[in-house]
Amino acid sequence: MEPDGDLNPDTEDLPLRANTNHVLVRHYVLDLTVHFDKKVISGSIVLFLEPSGDFGTKYQDFGATGEGTSELRNPQTRMEKTFDKAGLQPECGSQTEGVNSNAQASQLWESTSDGDFTLVLDCCDLDVSNVDEVDVTSVSDHLPNVACERSETVGPRAAFIQNLFSAPSAEWRQKHHFFSLCSRAPAAPDGGSLRFYRDRWSLQVRKTGVRTPQKFPRVIRIFYETRPSGGSVRWTKDQDNRVCVYTAGSPINNRALFPCQEPPVAMSTWQATVRAPSECVVLMSGEDQAVPAEDRDAHFLTWNYYVTMPMPASTFALAVGYCIESAFCHPSLEDENLSAADYSSMADDGISCSHGDYPCRFAERSAWSQWVIPHRVFSPVCLLQKAQVEFFLKLLPRCLAAARDVLGVHPFPRLDVLIVPAGFSSLGMASPHIIFLSQSVLCPGGSGSGVGSPSLCGSRICHEIAHSWFGLVIGARDWTEEWISEGFATCLEDIIWAQAQQLSLQERTEQFDLKALLRWRRLSDELQNSKEELQILRPNTDKTAQVSDSGSSTVKHALNPDKTFMQVHYLKGYFLLRFLATQVGEQQLIDFLRLFVKKYHGQLVLSQVRLTSDQLVMLLELLLEESELSVALMRALQRTYSLQKQDAEVRHRWCELVIKHAYSQAYGDVEHFLVHDQAMGVYLYGELMVQEDAEQQALARRCLSLVQEEMDQSAHRVVEEMIL
Repeated sequence: MEPDGDLNPDTEDLPLRANTNHVLVRHYVLDLTVHFDKKVISGSIVLFLEPSGDFGTKYQDFGATGEGTSELRNPQTRMEKTFDKAGLQPECGSQTEGVNSNAQASQLWESTSDGDFTLVLDCCDLDVSNVDEVDVTSVSDHLPNVACERSETVGPRAAFIQNLFSAPSAEWRQKHHFFSLCSRAPAAPDGGSLRFYRDRWSLQVRKTGVRTPQKFPRVIRIFYETRPSGGSVRWTKDQDNRVCVYTAGSPINNRALFPCQEPPVAMSTWQATVRAPSECVVLMSGEDQAVPAEDRDAHFLTWNYYVTMPMPASTFALAVGYCIESAFCHPSLEDENLSAADYSSMADDGISCSHGDYPCRFAERSAWSQWVIPHRVFSPVCLLQKAQVEFFLKLLPRCLAAARDVLGVHPFPRLDVLIVPAGFSSLGMASPHIIFLSQSVLCPGGSGSGVGSPSLCGSRICHEIAHSWFGLVIGARDWTEEWISEGFATCLEDIIWAQAQQLSLQERTEQFDLKALLRWRRLSDELQNSKEELQILRPNTDKTAQVSDSGSSTVKHALNPDKTFMQVHYLKGYFLLRFLATQVGEQQLIDFLRLFVKKYHGQLVLSQVRLTSDQLVMLLELLLEESELSVALMRALQRTYSLQKQDAEVRHRWCELVIKHAYSQAYGDVEHFLVHDQAMGVYLYGELMVQEDAEQQALARRCLSLVQEEMDQSAHRVVEEMIL
């Protein structure tokens, strides 16, 4: 995929600017304070970096020679802040003066690069005040358990951090302790202040004289403040009319909450300290239930969270407000009288973890016996005593147990559910350890009221729970393939919800069929009333997951407001899986998905299937049995499998398919085959003639004329008889 090129930041494609092919962030340490009076979050983030991939002759400086976007070269582009060691900032003034000063800042940043390596982070709507290199040697000197010998290629700071990354997962508590100590270390004495630059979509950092990622600082600290209008978080009021803030599931993800690497391949761990007013509750993606601690300011409390499973930065979720914990539940299977199948043998089926080293629940036997994970529900006070919340508290553990029945071990050790303010833009959003749920899905009258049905509530919570497996612990390598997450979750919500209800086979079938009919009507309506380019499951086609040399890319249509409310990716993915279930059987599909989770958890996947030559031959032969194939399907086959580049056996079947369905756009493939694969092409002449299509018959005669002088005489006579 090409770099951002001339991408206009106001268009519908979202740029991912981070140069992940050069450097990866392995761990974040956030230290944040929530200011409701100013509607900002301020503090610092410490990034622990590791060079990645090759950094060869193809690299060009991001700002000076075009590895980035035209924003850096266009003097009219809005530049927000530029700093160097001397504290240079754009001048304040009128709009015209602002443009001129921004242009000067841009030119200065480009002209002073001197070939220095540039770290590029995804960043938007943040006011960055300083960027420091952290002196981790001040920590490592007091930690004899972590070796820090100088090697021939890296200095003691880099060696210490690399050893910290390499520590086994069993020592994760010690690693996090070291990360925390490093995050509080002073700036490096040898010019710790780094040069940095902000444009519309990125934060760029340099160290003078450092030309390669290998020599770039391994730990940097960024001081910053969010903006009230920043798109990653929403400042609003809850149902009690009290202020709150939460990550809103924005198309720009978390780049307006903290500078980060947003491409999914940049999987990292994190730990965070959040200070909030003492009456508030802070909820976050984190493995342990946080217990607030006293802060030096008596009006604030401090909350600490962490994760040990590497995850994309986009999955980080935060909510701060005056909500109340409705209940904390840690039920045993017997206490809740929840039926469950026995999958204890699944731990010994020969499938082992294939991800990187981290403390994995799939490898813990204790996790396999945990049918219902500890869970809490938070809501505003005004909803606390309402019947629908009480009913939800009873429904949630049944849905969790049903999900365990269907998919196996819960990927995360605990779950918080937050009933979000009425203005939340969707019915639900799943993140590691936390689900945001709209009040709209709560059953209107609660259990036994005779009003409403629990269907919406049950199916929605099952959908969000399913994302723990498909969307979080297994994610799409390319964000444009959201159907991998949403299509699977939509299909699984039906299966999990039916299991939670303990329906009979007939009731299950009737419920599935009714759901399918409703979804088909919805999908048909969307297909008729939306742009075709927004309906494609793989809009990047054969370039899916491809990036520039630096690792930058774009997410097609991510900023299109129409796409936010479309369900076509949910529904097309759902119908694909429903079709597969009808072909192989529902239980066989469930068994496959459970094994798929065991094999691919902790990894990123693509929908593109790499078939062997024999598999392609079989696929094409089966398609030859079909009486009709659409032009769109033929085009998709050709593009997806690059059929014109396959071996002769595959190309022969492809040519048969082209002739049978008169796919004229690929007649060139047929001509190439007849000219260059004469030993296998005799049969195709007959197919071209028997169709009684004038264009195909002319193609046969033209090909024969091209090869008749070099063609085997016996073959020539056979073909000549066919044509004449």
